Amino acid sequence: MSQLEKVKELIELRAKARLGGGEKRIAAQHEKGKYTARERISILLDEGSFEEFDMFVEHRCTNFGMEKTKFLGDGVVIGCGTIEGRLVYVFAQDFTVIGGSLSETLAMKICKVMDMAMKVGAPVIGINDSGGARIQEGVNALAGYAEIFQRNILASGVIPQISGIFGPCAGGAVYSPALTDFTLMTEGTSYMFLTGPKVVKTVTGEDVTQEELGGASVHTTKSGVAHFSVANEDDGLSIIRQLFGFLPSNNREEAPRRENTDPIARMDDLLNEIIPDNPNKAYDMYEVIGSVIDNGEFLEVHTNYAKNIIVGFARFNGQSVGIVANQPKYMAGVLDINASRKAARFVRFCDAFNIPLVTLVDVPGFLPGTGQEYGGVITHGAKLLYAYGEATVPKVTVTLRKSYGGSHIVMSCKQLRGDINYAWPTAEIAVMGADGAVEVLYTKELKAAETPEKKAEVAAAKKDEYNKLFCNPYNAARYGYIDDVIEPRNTRFRVIRALEQLRTKHQVNPAKKHDNLPL
Repeated sequence: MSQLEKVKELIELRAKARLGGGEKRIAAQHEKGKYTARERISILLDEGSFEEFDMFVEHRCTNFGMEKTKFLGDGVVIGCGTIEGRLVYVFAQDFTVIGGSLSETLAMKICKVMDMAMKVGAPVIGINDSGGARIQEGVNALAGYAEIFQRNILASGVIPQISGIFGPCAGGAVYSPALTDFTLMTEGTSYMFLTGPKVVKTVTGEDVTQEELGGASVHTTKSGVAHFSVANEDDGLSIIRQLFGFLPSNNREEAPRRENTDPIARMDDLLNEIIPDNPNKAYDMYEVIGSVIDNGEFLEVHTNYAKNIIVGFARFNGQSVGIVANQPKYMAGVLDINASRKAARFVRFCDAFNIPLVTLVDVPGFLPGTGQEYGGVITHGAKLLYAYGEATVPKVTVTLRKSYGGSHIVMSCKQLRGDINYAWPTAEIAVMGADGAVEVLYTKELKAAETPEKKAEVAAAKKDEYNKLFCNPYNAARYGYIDDVIEPRNTRFRVIRALEQLRTKHQVNPAKKHDNLPL
């Protein structure tokens, strides 16, 4: 065979590999509103940047006649490319090839790309669209999953890991996305669950559809397993690119800085009036966030889960930051199990990847009740406390209004090594609000009141006294727990200046094998 013929053979083999499971299966994929593996990679990465590996790998299984069913690439496309010019490694399962089911060689390919990413310190993006373990390969398929999980674990906190669920992801397969930093799902075409509807029906008697059991809406509103839910794959791939732009390539680097066109000293008079006179009245924390960040650009994480707390990425003077903010508009911004878990996970991610934290506080306390206590709110609340106390990145805290009791402590207070702690003049930093405090502190005086009118008069006077004494930022400022009381409309400038001051911060925790985070 001449050299030209060999080149022609190579070109033909590449064309065959790029067809995956064949034109009919590609058409079936498109009919479901789904892209193929290579189409997804093409949309995700910068044009022309993809470098594919292991295009000619085939499975080795000979059970159940599998030796007669072979495809080049064996159900997953792997390689590297760039997003906005920055290196990233990717793998995308190919549902057109044996349902994207995981074989020994398919797992080997995924492990290879993860090992390469770790070696050079670049993020990994995995796109999941698979029918699960390839049953014909038995324990080899299970071993393949375990090999992937081990790499997810070792890569955690070293390189960012992002999972896109663009089709089925069931059984043991769900643990890889669960071990990564961010998970995205498409509405109507993706699902995640450990056991499917048929098994659920057999074991528990419940009739449930795939969507009801593990669809995007379930995991972004009820379980918190997924961080983003999108209407279609184009939106999903766009969000992955956007998210990537906020993150460093690895834990030894800083997040990329963008050129800032938004004036640093820009003031917003709205902030001087946004806090209602009535302490029980809500306002929208999104307005505060949008007002202080660069160009109002905020990428929220877990938008529809635990809405009483807001987490996400933004920039201050071009610098990536993680924002954690109580939301008074939802459940009065109270902390509960889900909010604590959501925020703690986000804080730990930011700390692992050198992303400063800006915390906006308006929290009346932890949600009371047997449901919360039986569910372990103590342990879950401790996760958030632990995350802030462990974090060594720059931490800037602004208390807007309420900051009571234990919830004050867990929201990046000075004693949990908050670097710069500001407060608005409307801040109320105390063990509890005036109503509860008066009931405890002035029990005798209230009982001594001869009439209900007199009791109300005494209570009002004592509340006023308590408010003047404690429900203001100046008491905390006297002890140095608040570094400064700032004018609300000047918040953006003060936060930016604090972050600039902290750019060279260096803090190290005690040497240990690993911590024992309350789980």
